Amino acid sequence: MKQWSKIFIALLLSIGFIVSGIGSASADQNTDNDDAINEKFGLPIVVYGETLTAEQKDEVRKLLKVNDPSKVEEITVTAKDLARLIDGNPNSRMFSSAKITLKEKGNGLVVTRVTPENITEVTEEMYANAMLTAGIENATVDVASPVKVTGHSALVGIYKAYESRGETLDKDRMEVANEELDLATDLAGKDGLDDEKVSELLTEIKKAIADQNPASREDVEKIVQDQLSKMKIELSPEDRQLLIDLFDKMRSINIDFSNVKNQLEDISKDIKKKLENVIGDEGFWDSVSNFFKKLFESIANLFK
Repeated sequence: MKQWSKIFIALLLSIGFIVSGIGSASADQNTDNDDAINEKFGLPIVVYGETLTAEQKDEVRKLLKVNDPSKVEEITVTAKDLARLIDGNPNSRMFSSAKITLKEKGNGLVVTRVTPENITEVTEEMYANAMLTAGIENATVDVASPVKVTGHSALVGIYKAYESRGETLDKDRMEVANEELDLATDLAGKDGLDDEKVSELLTEIKKAIADQNPASREDVEKIVQDQLSKMKIELSPEDRQLLIDLFDKMRSINIDFSNVKNQLEDISKDIKKKLENVIGDEGFWDSVSNFFKKLFESIANLFK
């Protein structure tokens, strides 16, 4: 009985240490003072889709952690904004909402889908890529929806948030960014391609454009083909042409990706990290395995 008591106590202590460690890690991750108001950039901006009911809007407030509405600037994005900013459908239903916190230069873009189960098509990397195309940098953006949506309208809400602060975003860039988002979600539905692969492809093409500064459509076509070959991606002639058309349009309106090359590198790292998370943190699980191995060896020694 004494031996079993020792084993029971050892297991309880072990579980206690593990839970304590996890709890401490979680606490450490939440020590940032999110309530502090940035006096340089102003309050965070929360943009609600106009189709939300009052109950859904309250739900989104909770999802975006708007505990005190007086500490954010709340605005609504409408279908008319969609038509005005990117020539979209003025009869669209707008559910996607976002919280935008402007940051100092060098912070890059940090995008989180708070409700990934409800933002069904647009990923964090797709949002970040499109925002860089539109000319948006250095911000923390949280996107949420109380119902299942593709997530496209959130981008227009983000544009309106910047507009509300007196920022002038180029309409041509906003439109091509929206085209990029449409193409990205369309390609991600093709056989043999997933969200991460598509985002990686778009990011690598932009990085190559930043390095090579293509002067003609032929130059763009070569960059696109080189990246497709490098990543071993097979596209139909039609999809390949759409990709070339998109990046040639970016070239024609003089989008300079060399200015955001560091942020493109950050997107690449995020994609790689996401892929690693799918595989699993081998180092963590190895340490857990070793811990229990030593624990059971210790327990076995109690019987000797």
